[in-house]
Amino acid sequence: MAACELTDLCSRQLPMPDPHAVATKSEPLAARLHWIPRALRGPQSALISALRYYFEHAPGWVLLTTRGRKTGLPREVLLPCERSPDGMILISTYGMRSDWVRNIQHDPQVQVTCAGWVLPGHAEVVENIEAKQALVTAHPFFPALPVAPAQFVFRVLLRPLLILFLRRWVGPRPVVFIRSPQTPPSA
Repeated sequence: MAACELTDLCSRQLPMPDPHAVATKSEPLAARLHWIPRALRGPQSALISALRYYFEHAPGWVLLTTRGRKTGLPREVLLPCERSPDGMILISTYGMRSDWVRNIQHDPQVQVTCAGWVLPGHAEVVENIEAKQALVTAHPFFPALPVAPAQFVFRVLLRPLLILFLRRWVGPRPVVFIRSPQTPPSA
Protein backbone atom coordinates (compact mmCIF):
# COMPACT_ATOMS: atom_id res chain seq x y z
CA MET A 1 0.00 0.00 0.00
CA ALA A 2 1.35 3.40 -0.96
CA ALA A 3 2.35 5.82 1.79
CA CYS A 4 -0.16 8.44 0.63
CA GLU A 5 -3.03 5.90 0.78
CA LEU A 6 -1.97 4.94 4.30
CA THR A 7 -1.86 8.60 5.36
CA ASP A 8 -5.31 9.15 3.81
CA LEU A 9 -6.68 6.18 5.74
CA CYS A 10 -5.06 7.35 9.00
CA SER A 11 -6.42 10.88 8.58
CA ARG A 12 -10.06 9.71 8.51
CA GLN A 13 -11.55 9.92 11.94
CA LEU A 14 -14.60 8.22 13.36
CA PRO A 15 -16.56 9.66 16.28
CA MET A 16 -14.74 9.05 19.56
CA PRO A 17 -16.49 6.63 21.93
CA ASP A 18 -17.09 7.69 25.50
CA PRO A 19 -14.19 6.18 27.50
CA HIS A 20 -16.39 5.99 30.60
CA ALA A 21 -19.20 4.13 28.89
CA VAL A 22 -20.19 0.68 30.14
CA ALA A 23 -18.53 -2.25 28.36
CA THR A 24 -20.19 -3.09 25.07
CA LYS A 25 -19.99 -6.10 22.80
CA SER A 26 -17.45 -4.38 20.53
CA GLU A 27 -15.12 -3.77 23.46
CA PRO A 28 -12.32 -6.34 23.80
CA LEU A 29 -12.64 -8.85 26.62
CA ALA A 30 -9.32 -7.66 28.02
CA ALA A 31 -10.88 -4.21 28.57
CA ARG A 32 -13.33 -5.77 31.02
CA LEU A 33 -10.36 -7.24 32.90
CA HIS A 34 -8.51 -3.91 33.09
CA TRP A 35 -8.77 -3.97 36.89
CA ILE A 36 -6.08 -6.70 37.03
CA PRO A 37 -3.12 -4.62 35.76
CA ARG A 38 -4.40 -1.64 37.77
CA ALA A 39 -4.17 -3.80 40.90
CA LEU A 40 -0.62 -4.81 39.94
CA ARG A 41 0.73 -1.30 39.31
CA GLY A 42 3.11 -1.40 42.28
CA PRO A 43 4.86 -4.68 41.38
CA GLN A 44 4.91 -3.69 37.69
CA SER A 45 6.56 -0.35 38.51
CA ALA A 46 9.16 -2.12 40.65
CA LEU A 47 9.89 -4.60 37.84
CA ILE A 48 10.23 -1.82 35.26
CA SER A 49 12.53 0.13 37.60
CA ALA A 50 14.69 -2.94 38.19
CA LEU A 51 14.91 -3.80 34.47
CA ARG A 52 14.73 -0.26 33.09
CA TYR A 53 18.05 -0.40 31.25
CA TYR A 54 17.01 -3.61 29.49
CA PHE A 55 13.63 -2.22 28.38
CA GLU A 56 15.18 1.06 27.23
CA HIS A 57 17.40 -0.88 24.80
CA ALA A 58 15.31 -3.98 24.00
CA PRO A 59 13.92 -4.30 20.47
CA GLY A 60 10.15 -4.35 20.38
CA TRP A 61 9.66 -2.41 23.62
CA VAL A 62 9.13 1.27 24.32
CA LEU A 63 8.77 3.36 27.46
CA LEU A 64 6.07 5.86 26.55
CA THR A 65 5.70 9.03 28.62
CA THR A 66 2.41 10.92 28.35
CA ARG A 67 0.97 13.85 30.31
CA GLY A 68 -1.76 12.90 32.75
CA ARG A 69 -5.07 14.26 31.50
CA LYS A 70 -6.19 15.22 35.02
CA THR A 71 -2.97 16.09 36.86
CA GLY A 72 -0.67 17.11 34.00
CA LEU A 73 2.10 15.01 35.55
CA PRO A 74 4.27 12.75 33.38
CA ARG A 75 2.99 9.17 33.22
CA GLU A 76 5.24 6.38 31.99
CA VAL A 77 4.09 3.02 30.63
CA LEU A 78 6.01 0.08 29.16
CA LEU A 79 4.52 -1.16 25.88
CA PRO A 80 5.40 -3.53 23.06
CA CYS A 81 5.79 -1.70 19.76
CA GLU A 82 6.50 -2.13 16.08
CA ARG A 83 8.91 0.37 14.58
CA SER A 84 8.70 1.55 10.99
CA PRO A 85 10.61 4.19 9.02
CA ASP A 86 7.66 6.58 9.42
CA GLY A 87 7.18 6.11 13.15
CA MET A 88 6.08 3.64 15.78
CA ILE A 89 2.91 1.57 16.13
CA LEU A 90 1.36 0.71 19.50
CA ILE A 91 -1.81 -1.30 20.10
CA SER A 92 -3.90 -0.96 23.25
CA THR A 93 -4.86 -4.37 24.64
CA TYR A 94 -7.43 -2.78 26.94
CA GLY A 95 -9.15 -0.65 24.32
CA MET A 96 -10.18 2.87 25.20
CA ARG A 97 -9.93 2.10 28.93
CA SER A 98 -6.13 2.34 28.83
CA ASP A 99 -5.06 5.47 30.64
CA TRP A 100 -2.18 6.06 28.22
CA VAL A 101 -4.62 6.13 25.26
CA ARG A 102 -6.94 8.56 27.04
CA ASN A 103 -3.92 10.73 27.98
CA ILE A 104 -2.88 10.81 24.30
CA GLN A 105 -6.38 11.86 23.27
CA HIS A 106 -6.10 14.77 25.69
CA ASP A 107 -2.50 15.72 24.77
CA PRO A 108 -0.87 14.01 21.75
CA GLN A 109 2.64 15.24 22.61
CA VAL A 110 4.57 12.26 24.02
CA GLN A 111 8.12 11.23 24.84
CA VAL A 112 9.43 7.87 23.65
CA THR A 113 12.36 5.96 25.14
CA CYS A 114 13.53 3.16 22.87
CA ALA A 115 16.81 1.70 21.66
CA GLY A 116 18.64 3.89 24.16
CA TRP A 117 17.20 7.14 22.76
CA VAL A 118 14.73 9.56 24.35
CA LEU A 119 12.75 11.36 21.65
CA PRO A 120 9.73 13.63 21.53
CA GLY A 121 6.84 12.49 19.38
CA HIS A 122 3.32 13.27 18.22
CA ALA A 123 0.81 10.46 18.80
CA GLU A 124 -2.31 9.86 16.77
CA VAL A 125 -5.04 7.43 17.84
CA VAL A 126 -6.20 5.60 14.72
CA GLU A 127 -9.74 4.31 15.03
CA ASN A 128 -10.71 3.78 11.40
CA ILE A 129 -10.80 0.00 10.93
CA GLU A 130 -9.43 0.10 7.37
CA ALA A 131 -6.54 2.31 8.48
CA LYS A 132 -5.74 0.03 11.44
CA GLN A 133 -5.79 -3.04 9.23
CA ALA A 134 -3.59 -1.31 6.64
CA LEU A 135 -1.06 -0.38 9.36
CA VAL A 136 -0.79 -3.91 10.78
CA THR A 137 -0.64 -5.42 7.28
CA ALA A 138 2.18 -3.10 6.22
CA HIS A 139 3.98 -3.38 9.59
CA PRO A 140 3.00 -6.63 11.35
CA PHE A 141 3.21 -6.38 15.10
CA PHE A 142 5.51 -9.23 16.12
CA PRO A 143 6.58 -10.05 19.63
CA ALA A 144 10.27 -9.40 20.18
CA LEU A 145 12.00 -12.71 20.68
CA PRO A 146 15.60 -12.97 21.93
CA VAL A 147 16.50 -15.99 19.78
CA ALA A 148 17.20 -15.48 16.05
CA PRO A 149 15.62 -18.78 14.86
CA ALA A 150 12.41 -17.93 16.74
CA GLN A 151 12.41 -14.45 15.15
CA PHE A 152 12.78 -16.11 11.73
CA VAL A 153 9.83 -18.43 12.38
CA PHE A 154 7.58 -15.54 13.44
CA ARG A 155 8.69 -12.95 10.88
CA VAL A 156 8.92 -15.25 7.85
CA LEU A 157 7.14 -18.57 8.22
CA LEU A 158 4.18 -17.50 10.36
CA ARG A 159 3.83 -13.99 8.88
CA PRO A 160 0.64 -14.67 6.83
CA LEU A 161 -1.14 -16.24 9.80
CA LEU A 162 -0.04 -13.49 12.15
CA ILE A 163 -1.26 -10.80 9.74
CA LEU A 164 -4.69 -12.48 9.54
CA PHE A 165 -4.83 -12.61 13.34
CA LEU A 166 -3.73 -8.97 13.71
CA ARG A 167 -6.25 -7.66 11.17
CA ARG A 168 -9.03 -9.20 13.24
CA TRP A 169 -7.49 -8.38 16.64
CA VAL A 170 -7.13 -4.62 16.02
CA GLY A 171 -10.84 -4.22 15.16
CA PRO A 172 -12.10 -3.21 18.64
CA ARG A 173 -8.77 -1.80 19.83
CA PRO A 174 -7.28 1.63 19.24
CA VAL A 175 -3.99 1.68 17.36
CA VAL A 176 -1.62 4.54 18.17
CA PHE A 177 0.82 5.80 15.57
CA ILE A 178 3.66 7.94 16.91
CA ARG A 179 5.80 9.99 14.57
CA SER A 180 8.71 12.21 15.30
CA PRO A 181 7.89 15.93 15.19
CA GLN A 182 10.63 16.29 12.55
CA THR A 183 9.01 13.66 10.30
CA PRO A 184 6.25 15.22 8.20
CA PRO A 185 3.29 12.99 7.29
CA SER A 186 3.68 11.27 3.92
CA ALA A 187 1.87 13.19 1.21
